[in-house]
Amino acid sequence: MDFLLSGGAACGACVFTNPLEVVKTRMQLQGELRSRGSYQVHYRNVFHAFYTIGKVEGLAGLQRGLAPGLVYQFVMNGIRLGSYSLIESSGYIYTDGRVSTFKTTLAGAAAGVAGGVTGSPLYLGMVHAIAAICREHGFMGLWRGSFAAVPRTSVGSAAQLSSFSAIKELVVDLKVFSKDSLMVSLSAGMVASVVVVLAMTPFDVVSTRLYNQPVDHLGKGQLYRGYVDCFSKTMRKEGLTGLYKGLGASYFRLGPHTVLSLFFWEELRKLYQNHSSPGRGQAREIDTSR
Repeated sequence: MDFLLSGGAACGACVFTNPLEVVKTRMQLQGELRSRGSYQVHYRNVFHAFYTIGKVEGLAGLQRGLAPGLVYQFVMNGIRLGSYSLIESSGYIYTDGRVSTFKTTLAGAAAGVAGGVTGSPLYLGMVHAIAAICREHGFMGLWRGSFAAVPRTSVGSAAQLSSFSAIKELVVDLKVFSKDSLMVSLSAGMVASVVVVLAMTPFDVVSTRLYNQPVDHLGKGQLYRGYVDCFSKTMRKEGLTGLYKGLGASYFRLGPHTVLSLFFWEELRKLYQNHSSPGRGQAREIDTSR
């Protein structure tokens, strides 16, 4: 049930934030491996990108890829958040009854690896695209770029879930809101959204470029040899700002998605626990207080 609740929460967030994913991806690919001023700028900023895509392609353009996005979110975040939920309920993330930042970081990273590896093939497209990739590049072609997706997902997951757990506990300790208030998960999600964007954007840029680069008949990338090569070329050609290209778009996408997915996730878990058998709820309470 943890995996279903987690996947459902991620899908709910995806419906609202998919247009931001479209804008973020377009901005990250704009001027790839070109120095500033040497390429035509189609999107001046996040709002101009929204306006341009909406004007030229309509609402369908802004919601491009929604269906595969929902499948990807359900599988990837269902496994990622579901795994973390199981680790949390086992009591592992607690030390003397308190949330351990070190343990939540490890748990978040491990959950991120599990979700990233499982969801990587779905990041490339739906059934027809997957079939085409298998025909052209073989079964392992489905994991092309996964070596970049795993660092991206594990770092982002570690930053997101460790900060979310810590801020939730802090908000309750300071009695800013009551323990059962919706504002606890909402405020913790807001802080986590800032942390995850700052930690994840460089990995997100590299991952996006590796997934979108052209490949030869053997399935090898024509622009980058691998993760480190993409990172170094981006730094050399575009500087540090190249790794944070589309930062505003990343926040406008990852920020709301983080807030909404964590909020839905937390509240769905509470709802399920409140309606489950008393024995199950008591067991979980005992586990998380270790």
